[in-house]
Amino acid sequence: MLLHIPNVLTADQVAEARRILDAADWVDGAVTAGHQSAKAKDNMQIPEQHPAARRLGDMILEALERNPLFMAAALPLKVFPPLFNRYSGGQSFGVHVDNAIRQIPGTPHRVRTDLSATLFFTNPDEYDGGELTIEDTYGVHMVKLPAGDMVLYPSTSLHQVRPVTRGARVCSFFWMQSMVRDDGQRTMLFDLDSAIQKIGADLPDHAGVVQLTGLYHNLLRHWADT
Repeated sequence: MLLHIPNVLTADQVAEARRILDAADWVDGAVTAGHQSAKAKDNMQIPEQHPAARRLGDMILEALERNPLFMAAALPLKVFPPLFNRYSGGQSFGVHVDNAIRQIPGTPHRVRTDLSATLFFTNPDEYDGGELTIEDTYGVHMVKLPAGDMVLYPSTSLHQVRPVTRGARVCSFFWMQSMVRDDGQRTMLFDLDSAIQKIGADLPDHAGVVQLTGLYHNLLRHWADT
């Protein structure tokens, strides 16, 4: 499932984040890439332990906890601390797939990457190129979202960032381990949850709402790991 989640951050939060990002120290992004993807990666990043990364990471994680669309779609168990990248001057990231396991720096904890996320801090009209292209069974999707919006997609997907030929593309990217590792099962749960919400809004007293809600939780109980 590929999902556009709008307004993860407010306009004020985006403006604050951009001020912090503009003042931060940026380094070669290859330092966080795996062996294979490092060959294709050409961008700049904020070091993972930089105070700016931690401050903005906390802002993002707090916003996600309050976002019902994200919670319903991801069913998150663990979230890797958000990272931050910038592409400009022809920089790009060639076709690659994300590492299956990520070690959280400075801790013994690991995250299985079931889902990948990109949160945008620059608007589409601020740069040319820089499309995030994601391949799935339905073809190739080109993603370029407004500042504050996020795209969520399976980490098994082949993807790339096309060259930025004007301006700069600034984003946060991170991964999460879901309680439900199988993308097909997550998608069915999300679709069922969405249908329950719609039926509940139109027919709040219908007995079927309780039955469907029970079905949702029984499936979640059957499929989830905690």
